[in-house]
Amino acid sequence: MRTPFIAGNWKMNKTVSEGEQFLDGLKNLPAKDEVESAICAPFIHLPSLIEKAKDMNVGIGAENAHEEDSGAFTGEVSVSMLQDLGVDYIIIGHSERREHFNETDATVNKKTLATLKNNIVPIVCVGETDAEREAGKHIERVESQVEKALLEVSAEDVEKVVIAYEPIWAIGTGKSATSDDANEMCGTVRKKIAALYSDDVADKVRVQYGGSVKPANIKEYMGREHIDGALVGGASLEADSFLELLEGAK
Repeated sequence: MRTPFIAGNWKMNKTVSEGEQFLDGLKNLPAKDEVESAICAPFIHLPSLIEKAKDMNVGIGAENAHEEDSGAFTGEVSVSMLQDLGVDYIIIGHSERREHFNETDATVNKKTLATLKNNIVPIVCVGETDAEREAGKHIERVESQVEKALLEVSAEDVEKVVIAYEPIWAIGTGKSATSDDANEMCGTVRKKIAALYSDDVADKVRVQYGGSVKPANIKEYMGREHIDGALVGGASLEADSFLELLEGAK
C-alpha cells in the first residue's frame, strides 16, 4: 500500500519570515502513515524551515540542486550541501527549469543519481506540452522522460523515487487534466517503470499528479488507481489550503 504524498512547490514566492509564519499555521497535521507531506521552498528558506519542522509531520525539500558536489558553478547549490543541511526531498526537472534554464533529460538523470547518492528523495518531474498531446505524442514523450531520468538507477533505489506527472499545459494556467487523463498518464509512468524493472518495483513507486491541483479537486484525483499524491503550486502557499489538501488525500 503506497502512502499518499502531497508536496507543495512554493516556486519563487515568500520571504523567510512569511515561510516561518506558514509553518506556524500548520496545525493538526495528519500522521505520516496517513499522508506524507512536504514543503519545497527556495534555498533561502531551507535552514529556518528545517529547524521549525523538526517536531512536525512535514518534510522540507529544495526546488532544485546542482549535480556536482562542488566546483566553479557560481550561484548553484549542490545536493551534498542540501544533504548536510538536512533536506528531505529535491524537485528535479520541473518544466519551468527545463523551459527557462535549459535543463535536459541528461541533467535530470545526473541530478537524480546525485540525490539518491546523498540519501535524499528525488521528486522527478515529467510531462508533455499541449502540442505534444494534440499530436498524440504525450505517452511517447513521458515514457522517454521516465526512462532517461532513471538511467543507471538501481531497482533498490528506484523504489525511493517519486515521479510527478505534470502536463505542462496545466501548470499555473488554471487548466487541469481530467482525473481520467491524469490517471492514464500516471499509469503510463507506472507501466514504464514495470517494463524497466518489474511489476513489484513499479507497485512501490509513488506517482504524483501536478497541474492546478486545489482543495476542490484533490479527492477526485486521489480516488484514482495510479495517482498517489500531488505536486502542488499555488494551493500550497496558504497553510489552510495546504491542510485541506492533506485532508483530501487521506
